[in-house]
Amino acid sequence: MVEKLKNAMIDWAINRSKIVAVLMVLVVIVAGAFLSKVVMDTDPENMLMKTEPARIFHNETKKAFELSEIVVLGVVNEKGPDGVFTVETLGRIHELTEFAKTLKWRNPDDSSRMEGVIEVDMVAPSLMDHMSQAGPGTISFEWLMPEPPTTREEALSVREKALSNPLLVGQMVSEDAKALCIYLPLTDKLLSYKVYTALQEKIAGLEGDEEWHITGLPVAEGAIGVEMFTQMGLGSMLSMAVIFALLFFFFRTVHMIVLPILIATVSIIVTMGAMIAAGYPVHILSSMLPIFLMSVSMVDTVHILSEFFDVYDRRKDRKENIRKVMSTLFTPMLYTSLTTAAGFCSLVFAPIPPAQVFGLFLSIGALVSWLVTILFVPAYIMFIPDKRLESFGLQVREVEKRSLLTRGLRRMGFISWKHSKFVLVLFAGLVLLGVWGIGQIQVNDNYAKRFVGSHPIRKADVALNEHFGGTYMANLILEGKVSPEVIEERKRAMEERMIARLDELSARFGIGQRETGEVAQEIRSIAAGSDSENAMLTAIIDAFDRRFQESLLDEESDFLQALIDSAYRLEEELRVFKRPDVLQYVAKLQKFLESGDLIGKSSSVADVVKKVNQELTDGEPENFVIPESLQGVAECYMQYQQGHRPHDLWHMVTPDFQRANVAVQFRTGDSRGTKACVEAVDRFFAENEPPVSLQYNWAGLHYINLVLEERIVEGFLQSFAGSFIIVFLIMSFLFRSPLWGALCMVPLSITLLMIYGITGLIGKDYDLPVAVLSSLSLGMAVDFAIHFLSRSRTLYDEKKTWRSILPELYGEPARAISRNVLVIAVGFLPLVVAPLVPYKTTGVMLFGILTISGIVTLLLLPAMLRLFEKTFFKRHRY
Repeated sequence: MVEKLKNAMIDWAINRSKIVAVLMVLVVIVAGAFLSKVVMDTDPENMLMKTEPARIFHNETKKAFELSEIVVLGVVNEKGPDGVFTVETLGRIHELTEFAKTLKWRNPDDSSRMEGVIEVDMVAPSLMDHMSQAGPGTISFEWLMPEPPTTREEALSVREKALSNPLLVGQMVSEDAKALCIYLPLTDKLLSYKVYTALQEKIAGLEGDEEWHITGLPVAEGAIGVEMFTQMGLGSMLSMAVIFALLFFFFRTVHMIVLPILIATVSIIVTMGAMIAAGYPVHILSSMLPIFLMSVSMVDTVHILSEFFDVYDRRKDRKENIRKVMSTLFTPMLYTSLTTAAGFCSLVFAPIPPAQVFGLFLSIGALVSWLVTILFVPAYIMFIPDKRLESFGLQVREVEKRSLLTRGLRRMGFISWKHSKFVLVLFAGLVLLGVWGIGQIQVNDNYAKRFVGSHPIRKADVALNEHFGGTYMANLILEGKVSPEVIEERKRAMEERMIARLDELSARFGIGQRETGEVAQEIRSIAAGSDSENAMLTAIIDAFDRRFQESLLDEESDFLQALIDSAYRLEEELRVFKRPDVLQYVAKLQKFLESGDLIGKSSSVADVVKKVNQELTDGEPENFVIPESLQGVAECYMQYQQGHRPHDLWHMVTPDFQRANVAVQFRTGDSRGTKACVEAVDRFFAENEPPVSLQYNWAGLHYINLVLEERIVEGFLQSFAGSFIIVFLIMSFLFRSPLWGALCMVPLSITLLMIYGITGLIGKDYDLPVAVLSSLSLGMAVDFAIHFLSRSRTLYDEKKTWRSILPELYGEPARAISRNVLVIAVGFLPLVVAPLVPYKTTGVMLFGILTISGIVTLLLLPAMLRLFEKTFFKRHRY
C-alpha cells in the first residue's frame, strides 16, 4: 500500500508539476486570507480550563471583594537624606497621580462604558487617609497629602504621617522612605500594557533624578504577550536569514536553497490560516507555532536537497533523478511525519486549552509539511533550468570526499566500529549524569524572569521588591463555614437563647403569659423553617419589626423593640469577622507568615481594627491591638467608615462579615515561593485550631500562576509519556519489530536525559518554555533515527554485513543528517539575542536537541548495531 501511494504521488508531482504549483498557490492564497482575521489572546489565565476550580474561585473572589488587577508605579530616590519625600519628587508623584486618573477609554464594545484605571480605588499619597486622634474616643480623617508640598517641612510631615500607618508601610511607602508606590487598579487586566506604555511616555517627559519603575504581574503578563508576538516575526526572519546562508554554503545555488524556506513558509501560512479559520485565537503558546513548524518542515526538504545534491546525474533524465531520490526518501519521511504528528497530537489530552490547540495544529502542520514536500519539491525541481544544477551530482562528489564534513563523518563511522564498546560505556555514563541532573531540576515559573536583566520590567521588579513588601499579590480567603449538623445544633442553641431572652423581657415589660406563649411559638416556627441561625435571626427581626409597626400600646412597642434589639445583638455575634478572637487568630496567622522569608507583607481587617483602636485609645504603638469586646471591634469598623475611603473595607471583608481577605504580598514572582507559602498555611491551620470553624482558599493572579504551573507540568508530562508510547508503537509497527522500535527511541531518550540533565545541573528552572520544547524533541530526535535506521536496513538487505555498509551509510545518509543538524541547529541560534528569555531558551534548546540527537544517531546507534548485529539483523527478524 505504501509502495502504491509513493509511486502515485511521485508520478503525479513530476508529470503534473504545473497543476501542483497552481494548487499550492491557490491554497496559500485561501489560507493567507484568514490571517487578517487573527484574534490575539494574551491572557495567561486562559491557559486554564474555564471549569478549573481555582479559576472559578478566583473570579468569584474578585466579585465578592470588588478586587481588580493592579499596575504598580514606583519611584525610588536614594540620593538624598529625605528619600522620595522632597518637594520636587512629591510634586512629580502628584502630577503622575493626576495623569493616571485620566487613563480611561471608551469600551469598544459599549461606548457608554469607560475602561481603564479605577480612580476610586487608586492608592497614592494624595488619595489616602491619615488617621489621628481628634479627642478621647474620636478619630480625625484627613487626606495624607491634599496638595503637593511647597516646603521641606511639609514634605517631611507627609513622610511622618505615612510612616505612622502600618497599613501603608511596606505597601505604599518603603520603611526607609526611599521609595513610594502608586497602585493603579484596572477594569480589565488586558489594559495593563496600554496603561504601561502611556505611563512610560509621561515619565519620559519628567525632569528629576528619581528612578521610575512600572511593574506588577498584569504588566509582565501583558508585555510578554505583546512582545512575544513582535519578537516572533523578528526572530523568525533572522533565523531564516541564517538558515538561507547555511544552505547556500552547502548547496551553492539559490534556486534550490529557496525550497526549504518556501516549504516552511507554505506550511506556516496553511496551518496558521486553518487555525484562525477554525475560530481559535492565537494564544501566547500558539505564537510559537511558526518557529516549531519551521524546524519540522525544513528537515525533510534538507534531506531531499542533500540526497539530490549527492546523486544527481546529468547523464540521466531529470524525472529519473527525481524519482530515484523521492523513492529512497519517501518511506523514511512518511514514518517521521507520522511519528512527529502523533507525538504533537498527544498534547490534545493535556488539561490546558491553548496546549490542546497548539498540539492539534502542530500535528496538522507536520502532515501539511510532509504533503507539500512530497508534491511540491519534485514539481519545483522540474522547473529549474539544467544550467542551475551544474554544481550538483557527479562533478562535486570528489570535492565532497575531501570536505571537512565528509572526513569528520568517516572518522565518526570508524569510531563507532572500532571503539563501539567504549562508545556504549561513554553514553551510559552520560545517561547516569543526565539522570542525576534531572534530580536537581526545580519546577518554577516567574513572569519577570522571562525578560532579560536589562529590560525595564525586570529592573522594576528587582528595584521595587527590594524596597517593599512585594509587588506580587495573592489573596488568602477565610470563611466561616460549618457542617449541616453543627448548623442545626447552633440553630437550636440560638433558639433557646431567644426564648430565654423573651422570658426576661416579658417579665420586665409585664407581658402576659398568653402573649408571651404566642411570641415563643412564632420564634419556634421561624426556627423550624430556617436553614441557619443567621437566616433565623433575620426572619425574627423582620417578623417582630412588622409587629412593632402595627402595635398600639407603648408597653408592647417597647417590648418588641427590646426583642428586636436582642436579636440584632445575637446576629452581631454570628458575624465571624467581628469576633475579637477570630481577628486575633487572623493576626496570628499574618505574624506567622511574615516571621520568615515566605512573604514580604500581609494586610487584613485585623490590621484596620488594630490601627483604628490605636487611634481611638491614645495613638500609642502599644495599643495597636484587637479590642477585647465585640462592641469594641464594631466601633472600630464604624469609625473606619467615617473616612474618605469607606469602600476599602469591603476589599478586605464582605458586608455580612462572614468572609475575609488576607492580601499577601510576595517579593518574588517565583512560583515555588507561592507553593511554600500555601504549604505553610496548611501547616498553620493543622497546628492551630481556629476559634470557629474556618475554611480557607487561595485566589489572585500570583496563585493562579502556581495552579497553571502545576497543570502544565502534570499535563505535559502525561502527554509526553503518551507521545513516547505512541511513537514507540508506530515505529514497532512500521519496522515490524518492537526491538527496532525500541532502538529508534534511543536517540530521543538520551537527548531528553541529557537536555534536562543539563537543565538541572546549571540551575535552569523547569518552566513553560522548557516543558513545551520537550514535545519538539520527539519529532527531531526520532526523525534522524528513522532516516538512519531505515537506510541501514535497506543497505544491509543488499550487502548482508554491517561492516560492508558503513562506507555508504556514512556517505550521503550521514551527510543529510549532519547537514540537517547544522542548518537547523545553527539556524535557530540567533534567537539567543532576543530580549525575551523564552526565545533564548528556544534557540539554545533547539540547538541542544538537534546536536545531541544527531550525535547519538550517528555514533551510538551504529555502535549498538555493530555489537548486536546478529540480534538486530537476524534473518526474518524484520
